[in-house]
Amino acid sequence: MRQQLRMAVIIISFLLFPITIWYFSPYLIIQAACEHIINGSFIVFAIMLLSSIFLGRIWCGYLCPAGGIQECIGLCNNNPAKQGWRNSIKYVFWTIWIIAVIVTFILGKNDVKIHPFYMTDHGISISSIYDFIIYYGVILIIVIPSFVHGRRAACHYICWMAPFMVIGSSIGKLLKLPQLHIEANKDTCVSCGGCNKVCPMGLDVKKIVSEDIISKCTECIQCGACIDSCPKKVLKYSFSRNST
Repeated sequence: MRQQLRMAVIIISFLLFPITIWYFSPYLIIQAACEHIINGSFIVFAIMLLSSIFLGRIWCGYLCPAGGIQECIGLCNNNPAKQGWRNSIKYVFWTIWIIAVIVTFILGKNDVKIHPFYMTDHGISISSIYDFIIYYGVILIIVIPSFVHGRRAACHYICWMAPFMVIGSSIGKLLKLPQLHIEANKDTCVSCGGCNKVCPMGLDVKKIVSEDIISKCTECIQCGACIDSCPKKVLKYSFSRNST
């Protein structure tokens, strides 16, 4: 039941993407910074960072519109995306982008002001044919990696939002704050591999459990698919200080 509800929510989030896309825009935040405006995407990214201190990457598992379309693309290519060094690509993009935002803001003009609906039409992102061209371009950028490489490849390789949540989660661990995470009792695992089959991120959950590093896995999005599929109830959600 939980996974059906999760899928419904994340697909609805994708269907609303034409309305919300500007609130996730990495470009619009730079444009706003030129005018010393704190726009909607700045606010959303800040919320992601702060919430992930306690909730990790649960946003990715339950609410991300880009995740919603990628899980639909999983019907076409359900192979696990190759990881390793490829997971570092998004951090390179993110670092360059953040430097650009900071430099642009420093060089910007006017007084600093907050404008959550900057460049939207009464809060709605897509309001013209030109906007739809950009929208479908973004969709292609998200879809192509997943179609070619497998499950949520765009999340692994190019997502500009994931680093905020990885950093936030790391801050929470450093401060020893209670955090939402998945715990595993590896002693009761029977290595059936069911968790690997259902993980939308294509992670080798069985290996992660056996090595007792599931709470340290930065690519885990806390969707709970592995929890719900485990016949031995090896995995569970926990909201506590992570001691591992």
